[in-house]
Amino acid sequence: MNRSNSGANLPTLRSHNAALLLDLLRVAGEPGISRLELAERTGLTPQAVSKITARLRADGLATEAGHRASTGGKPRTVLRLVPDAGYAVGLHLDRDELTVVLVDLAGEVVASHTAPLDFGAPADEVLTTAADAVAAVRGAGAVGVGAVRGAGAGAAVGRPVLGVGVAVPGPLDHRGGVLHRVTGFPQWDGYPLRDALAARTGSPVVVDKDTNAAALGLALRAAGTGDFAYLHLGTGLGAGLVLGGALHRGARTGAGEFGHQTVQLDGPECGCGGRGCIEALCLAAVARGDVAEAARVLGAGAANLVGLLDIDRVVLGGRTVAADPEPYVRGVRAVIEERARRGGLDTPVPVTAARGGDRPVAEGAAQLVLAPLFGRVGSADAGEPGTRLG
Repeated sequence: MNRSNSGANLPTLRSHNAALLLDLLRVAGEPGISRLELAERTGLTPQAVSKITARLRADGLATEAGHRASTGGKPRTVLRLVPDAGYAVGLHLDRDELTVVLVDLAGEVVASHTAPLDFGAPADEVLTTAADAVAAVRGAGAVGVGAVRGAGAGAAVGRPVLGVGVAVPGPLDHRGGVLHRVTGFPQWDGYPLRDALAARTGSPVVVDKDTNAAALGLALRAAGTGDFAYLHLGTGLGAGLVLGGALHRGARTGAGEFGHQTVQLDGPECGCGGRGCIEALCLAAVARGDVAEAARVLGAGAANLVGLLDIDRVVLGGRTVAADPEPYVRGVRAVIEERARRGGLDTPVPVTAARGGDRPVAEGAAQLVLAPLFGRVGSADAGEPGTRLG
């Protein structure tokens, strides 16, 4: 997307250049890429590429993938990423359900587990359930955990788990890993989830909003597709925003609180304390089985977002949408197209549905851990509000 693919031939930027090459290996996939192509795409010297790739091979992150015919001289050696050189755990803590995945360096899920969760239970109970789920998915195949799916999970034995990414309902402080007043669960306000779970699991932990995690995962799987909004309809309603080639969190991780825009003054009370919020109206329609009305309300909010940010596309996700995606896509698209016609636009913003129910959130949570390895994340310590994706 907007990130430059140019490398820098300076010793102080060695880790940056290694991440740059590793990301190109990731994108190349199984067919791999030659050192000459790596040099051409990054602007690094062939000597610098050779030194960096030698280190990546020594670390077990890259390996030879055969040879490719050359236009002159000897065949080129092709290198590829070693997907099972490391793993990340992605954990989605929803209000009533937990989903955990084990993901390799290529972003493929090798094990997954879903279980009921009472987010309103005491924090210690929730943390115990979460830590047990992380342990189960890490040991899948090695300890024969029947509830954990993934025949390839045994490959994780002996390989490093780089960390645990946790996606939870917002609002929260992603830099400090501290929750704020989650709608309906004010007891979590100020809870240091990152540090508490790190102590339980013995692994580094990264925390972000569920919608941000999903948007990150979707963006990394479809780089170069422009600005978009991911709208998540499940036990709540929120948005993840990719703007200007970056995951947009806002200065206080407050961006994307989509569900609490007021669309009906003096409307029904919402769990946030306000009235007429799009979340309250949409969830009420879902509860009474009126999918068309739920889609219409969601479309009104989506059209507001499109008009405000001039984004390129809208992606719908979450368990409610995944259960019956077509009416939601059709209903949201109809509202956006009508708004576009009134504005004299000939090409309305496309609307699609994400696949996989709520699992894109857990997969995106794993990318919170993996993305820095490939140079895809700006430094939170430097105060950057966005995550660079391209």
